[in-house]
Amino acid sequence: MTALVTGSSRGIGRAIAIELSNCGFNVAINYCGNEQAAQQTAEKCIQNGICAEIFQCDVSDFNACRQMIENIEKRLGAVDVLVNNAGITADTLLMRMSEEQFDNVYFTNLKSVYNLSKLVITAMIKRRYGRIINISSVAGLYGNIGQVNYSSAKAGIIGFTKALAKEVGQRGITVNAVAPGFIETDMTQSLPETFKTAALSAIALKRFGTPEEVAKAVAFLASDDASYITGQTIEISGGISI
Repeated sequence: MTALVTGSSRGIGRAIAIELSNCGFNVAINYCGNEQAAQQTAEKCIQNGICAEIFQCDVSDFNACRQMIENIEKRLGAVDVLVNNAGITADTLLMRMSEEQFDNVYFTNLKSVYNLSKLVITAMIKRRYGRIINISSVAGLYGNIGQVNYSSAKAGIIGFTKALAKEVGQRGITVNAVAPGFIETDMTQSLPETFKTAALSAIALKRFGTPEEVAKAVAFLASDDASYITGQTIEISGGISI
């Protein structure tokens, strides 16, 4: 079986790709710009005894996504599991946010979910099997100051997940989302210490999560053990909402 993980050259996406390879999936590793990092992800996946190949694509571009899916199908077979992970930020207050900052975040974070889901769903329907797992964020559940673009895109992913789950459930396809909180990645490492301290005070477990903890949840949703779970959003935040 084949899994496609978008934005999997580093961070959460890399951890998801490696975990799925550990579960026996062949993995299509999507990246936008960092080919070397994507190749490193592939090498780690291959160590688990599966096939892994890298595919460059700007996931906000529908035609580029279509070409990527065709290439994946030729080299690894049809996509059985789609993990829509790719995302960017461009944080600033709305009063200072340019149209370009809004559009870039919206297209990369939300339009990409439409692009890839639409391109794999027909084949999944024909096979009467498929797993689509969308990476949202606690920002999409609760909002964040300075992230009107990111929060609204991530909230859109949750609505997309619920609607598509209703459309394709009778065809044996599940569609779920996970909403990570503060996870130890390059992005969180660059945050000011005062912000980190404030964030930790709001987290019940008093620590940031790891990419591997998110990956474990995604792997569960991709497995047969989650065959009766669909339309759900699993928050992976250490209890930031309670």
